[in-house]
Amino acid sequence: MNDAAQDRYWMQRALELARRGIAVTSPNPAVGCVILDRAGQVVGEGWHEYDLLDHAEVVALKEARQHAGDRLKGGTAYVTLEPCNHTGRTGPCTEALIAAGLGRVVAATIDPNPSVAGHGMERLRAAGLQTAVGVCEAEARRLNEGFARWCQHKRPLVLMKVAMTLDGRIAPPPGVHVRREPFWITSEAARAAVQPLRWQADAAMTGVDTVLADDPMLTDRSGLRRRRPLLRVVLDSALRMPLDSKMVAGAQNDLVIFTVSRDEARIAELRRRGVRVEVLPAEAGRVPLARVLDILGAEGILTLLTETGTRLNTALLAGGLVDRVHLFVSPQIMGSDAVPAFKGMASPIRMADVSVERYGNDLGLCSLLKDPWPEAE
Repeated sequence: MNDAAQDRYWMQRALELARRGIAVTSPNPAVGCVILDRAGQVVGEGWHEYDLLDHAEVVALKEARQHAGDRLKGGTAYVTLEPCNHTGRTGPCTEALIAAGLGRVVAATIDPNPSVAGHGMERLRAAGLQTAVGVCEAEARRLNEGFARWCQHKRPLVLMKVAMTLDGRIAPPPGVHVRREPFWITSEAARAAVQPLRWQADAAMTGVDTVLADDPMLTDRSGLRRRRPLLRVVLDSALRMPLDSKMVAGAQNDLVIFTVSRDEARIAELRRRGVRVEVLPAEAGRVPLARVLDILGAEGILTLLTETGTRLNTALLAGGLVDRVHLFVSPQIMGSDAVPAFKGMASPIRMADVSVERYGNDLGLCSLLKDPWPEAE
C-alpha cells in the first residue's frame, strides 16, 4: 500500500474502535485510536468510554507500552479526533503522545470546539512530531455530529424521524384510528431500524398529541449498552398527559414534560409518579422550542431524536431547529383526508446528499440539513 492508502486503512480501523463508544461516551465524543510501532506493526488500540475516564489515545498507549517497548519510539498514532491539549477530567493527550516518543500523529478531523480547535495539532508539531489531518474526515465527523453541534451552540443535534406514506401521511383520517393504540405506517423491518437511532441518541422527544393518539413507550429497545438511560421528553402545553399512559407508568427518572401550564395539582401528581415537570413561559401559547433545546443542552444532551406529529414536525422545521432528517417511507397512499406529516410550510425544505436504504419494501431517506461542524478557516 502507498502512504495515503495505509493512512486510510488504519483510520478505518480507528473509526471501528470509535463506534464501540457510541452511547457510552456522551457527553464526550466517541473517539478511537490505533498505534503502530516504527516498523508499522499494530501495538496498541483504544477507544473512549466516559465512565472509564481515559481517552482513546491513553488507552492505546498503555497497551502499546506493554507490547512495543522501545519500538514505540518513532511510531504513528491514528486518532479519529484531534488529540486534546488541555486538562479537564484527564490530562492532555498531546503530552502523553509526545512523552511516548511517537514520530507522527494522523487525525481524521480537528476538534469542533472553537476554543481548542487546532491547538492539539499545533502542540504536536511544536514538539517535532509529523502531523496530518483530514483522513476519513467525513466519516469521523458523521460519528460526532452531536458533539459538534453542542460545542458550537450548547444545544443538541436534532435528528427528526418521520414514518410516512408516499403521499406524506403519518396517520389515517380522524375516526379511523383507535386512540391510544399504535397505527403502524411502516414495516417491522423499518421500525426495527428506529431502535439504533434511539440507542445513539441521548434523548427522544414527542408531543402530547402523539401520546394521546398512540400511547408510545419511546424507549430504547435495541438491547445495546448505553451509559445513561434514554431521556424521554414530552412537549405538553396544556398538561394533558394521561396519568395512566405507558410513559408515566414506566417513568424512572427518565421522563420530563415541558409545559406552560401552571396546574399545580396536576404537576404535583405527575411529580409524585416520578415524572419531572418543567414549566416554561409561553411563546404564542406554546412551549418555546428553542428554550427546550437550551435546557437539554445545558444538561449534556448531545443528540435529540424527535418522533412527533404534524404541528411539531412543521414547527421544528420552520424554526430551523432540525439538523438531520430521517424519513421512513412506506409504499402506500392514504389520501388527502389522512393526517399529514407537515402542514403550512412557508417555504420548502430541500434535502441534499440524500442517502437511501431499503427495509423490505420501505425506504429510508436520510439527509443533513444543517452541518454542525464549523467551516474550515
